Amino acid sequence: MRKSQAGFTMIELLVALVIGLFLLGGLMTIVQDNRRTFASQNQLSQLQDSERLAMTMMTDVIQAAGYFPSPTINTAASALPVSGSFVTAGQGLVGSYSGTPPGDSITVRYATNSGDGILNCTGGTNTSGAIATYINQFSVVNGQLVCTLNGTAYPLVGTLSTVANGIVVYNLSVLYGVNTSGAGNNVNSYVNAAGVANWSEVISVQVSLTFLNPLWSAANVGQGTQPQYLTFQRVVSVMNQTGI
Repeated sequence: MRKSQAGFTMIELLVALVIGLFLLGGLMTIVQDNRRTFASQNQLSQLQDSERLAMTMMTDVIQAAGYFPSPTINTAASALPVSGSFVTAGQGLVGSYSGTPPGDSITVRYATNSGDGILNCTGGTNTSGAIATYINQFSVVNGQLVCTLNGTAYPLVGTLSTVANGIVVYNLSVLYGVNTSGAGNNVNSYVNAAGVANWSEVISVQVSLTFLNPLWSAANVGQGTQPQYLTFQRVVSVMNQTGI
């Protein structure tokens, strides 16, 4: 007499199939969550890199405002004469104020000797073999922090505001540290460009750079999870005023 063959019933197969589908669905959810987490971390990393690069470059340039080589031979007035928006001989800083995005601009001027290693806003140095004057202007244009060096514009950080999921620079705000008492080099007030009475007396500069938060979404408004904007701030001393 033949033994009956053992096997799975249709119900058992359906139950196993349903359990498998549940497990597969859970696995796909984990994979999608991991992909979203990686994308978010990558965007935040790009934002942090952009912020560091922007602040480092602006710091290097701003602190050199008004510098000129060979002070035993040259003077500030002779090295940095009246020119364009620099209405005073020796003036190293000038700026413009706007209360609405993309915000302010700041222009920094200095003269350098060939080979002295002083950076301009593109990261380059003077290798011309002679004294060179650099005029560096920082402003935000179409979602990018732009450096205009001696009349030529160079995007530094950010992507065009029309690029999806890009790192967009939203606003640049600049305040100028001055001493309203007229004595010493201790800052007792910060004013915007419209409030600077004498640009040659600016002691320090407070730079605030605002980015669109790449993790913010209009669909999540009200949930309190991510702010729409992220602002980074740095105070830069002007070396020829502080003696640093």
